[in-house]
Amino acid sequence: MRLSAIGVRNVLRNRFRTVLTALGVAVAILAFVMLRTILSAWTAAVDHAAKDRVGTRHKVSMILPLPGRYVAEVEQIPGVEKAAPASWFGAKDPKHEQEFFATIAVEADSFLSVYDEVKVAPDAREAWMQNRRGALVGDVLAKKLGWKVGDRVTLQGTIYPGDWEFEISGIYTATRRSIDRSTFWFHYDYLNEWLKDRTPAQADQVGWIVSRIDDPSQAAAISKRIDQHFDSRDVQTLSMSERALNTSFLGMISAILSALDIVSVVILLIMTLILGNTIAMGVRERTNEYGVLRAIGFLPKHLALFVLGESIAIGAIGGLLGVLAAYPLIEQGLGRFLEENMGGFFPYVRIPPTTIGVAFGLALLLGALAAGFPAYRASKLDIVDSLRKVG
Repeated sequence: MRLSAIGVRNVLRNRFRTVLTALGVAVAILAFVMLRTILSAWTAAVDHAAKDRVGTRHKVSMILPLPGRYVAEVEQIPGVEKAAPASWFGAKDPKHEQEFFATIAVEADSFLSVYDEVKVAPDAREAWMQNRRGALVGDVLAKKLGWKVGDRVTLQGTIYPGDWEFEISGIYTATRRSIDRSTFWFHYDYLNEWLKDRTPAQADQVGWIVSRIDDPSQAAAISKRIDQHFDSRDVQTLSMSERALNTSFLGMISAILSALDIVSVVILLIMTLILGNTIAMGVRERTNEYGVLRAIGFLPKHLALFVLGESIAIGAIGGLLGVLAAYPLIEQGLGRFLEENMGGFFPYVRIPPTTIGVAFGLALLLGALAAGFPAYRASKLDIVDSLRKVG
């Protein structure tokens, strides 16, 4: 039998302690996978952004509007195929006050042209075009709130107060991860007519403009052309690729992302300390046995291998348990919850295969590191002193 195999068999010497330690490792690995998955899901909008779209917003701030006439002018810029305006509406369903979902006013025809990954049945598309109060909702949102085509819903406005009545014209799906499937899209004209009646100064303005371009490799150049076109205007613009636009948004929450990175490292360090403590206790308890082994001819490196094998085995058991628990608890449990309730921030929550591989590899690596000091102590045991100890 190999020396490392003897070390692995030592795992069963104190089963209760081994089980507790392995569970501690499993929880640490599970937490690590969860944090890395959340980080991956949070940046999915950047990773899967369309390469052939450019976003244009107010140069000063995203919350400041642009003149509506800019849309037609953007479409005249060389390289732009189609431009679609959009305005954040901000509303909630009084029947589901705790549920957050994006509500955005768009120009229907241009919106579906620019966002070609949004798929809706032809009859539903036509119904949306013809219905001034029609709305297009994502399949995830419709399932969560129990909406179906033809339902009349009333939303309470937050930015634009009052009760707003809509009719669900269609339910869309998405062919790419670049679009949130929990968004409520409705006609910009419906909002603009309300503004003309109540606050004319805010009418004929849009929140931002998204353009489809003919050459994704020219996104930066086309963005520059758009901004130069409006350089001499009172309201200037800032244009960038969809990926850059999403990245700039994530830049506002970079501190949170950095904190999650740090927490994931701290969790692994705690796991190392827990495992190292367990192994050190085992070495102390077997001091007499190790003295006997040395007396009958085992070398110091052999004792170190015993300790190393035991520690790596516990790390492997805990890592395997954590990885196996990750799919039902994180991907099927937490992931579905985040997609259904926070789809605007976490549109696609899946555990990256690389995260699983890294997590299990780290469990083995940290198991080896945790055995470092106990293995060194075991290899330095004095034979006579070891034999004097009973336990």
